[in-house]
Amino acid sequence: MKMTPALRARLLGLMTLCLGSLAQAVPFVFTAIPDQDERHLTERFGKIADYLSEKLEVEVQYIPVKSYPAAVSAFRNDQVQLAWFGGLTGVQARELVPGSEAIAQGVEDTEFVSYIIAHASTGLGESEQLPAGLAGKRFTFGDKGSTSGRLMPEFYLRQHFGQAPERLFSRVGFSGDHNRTISLVQSGAFELGAVNYAVWEAEKAKGNIDESKVGVIWATPAYPDYQWSIRGDVDARFGAGFKQKVQQALLEMKDPELLAAFPRSGFIAASNDDYAPIRDTAVAIGIMDPEP
Repeated sequence: MKMTPALRARLLGLMTLCLGSLAQAVPFVFTAIPDQDERHLTERFGKIADYLSEKLEVEVQYIPVKSYPAAVSAFRNDQVQLAWFGGLTGVQARELVPGSEAIAQGVEDTEFVSYIIAHASTGLGESEQLPAGLAGKRFTFGDKGSTSGRLMPEFYLRQHFGQAPERLFSRVGFSGDHNRTISLVQSGAFELGAVNYAVWEAEKAKGNIDESKVGVIWATPAYPDYQWSIRGDVDARFGAGFKQKVQQALLEMKDPELLAAFPRSGFIAASNDDYAPIRDTAVAIGIMDPEP
């Protein structure tokens, strides 16, 4: 059958409608570094997905990942378009995806700190400086890719003692997340650990920490940490101005219940430049290579 101009135009119109419907059906997907156990993460981010769906007027899905590297890989491979990263994972992910940007951070993330915690059996108390008594003990970091649970604590330990953790401590472990770090030190499996201060304070408020067994002995200087990072190609997929809409939705998140899930008092604008100190620190301790 010969295709007439009218028939061709009609078919093209139908194809355009179909493609448009498919584009509308594509969900906007985000993930987050697994800095706590999966139950905590599901509780935290399921409600965030609902909030973003309403604000952005598209289907928004949260998918969990099993590790920090898996979060970076999901972002790199376009399995997710938005991620709640720590400082280090955010730097790593954005370098792998040209055009990606840090668009929002928690108010508290401009001045984040890590705690060094100790089991009561060490006899170590709270101090303004890293105590010499840390040497020779069993120490656990969080995840190897964690800014607050590994990168910054290791940097300050190296700076103060002039040696790598493997030489400073009798044993070095990586718990995988902050809740487990607290549990391992509280139980005495490790005598010392490095933990995200926000997780520590939240767990203490819930009554999950026995301060007769474990306590904070030192806090790091402040540094920039968690942030929302978004891929640079979202406008091409979801429409012009979509990236800005996502940023605005995050900045306008005011519901105390949603904010308590992080926990943060609110979100403010962020940029890639804010995290240059994190990259410099990662280079300094050999986690990342210098820029070419």
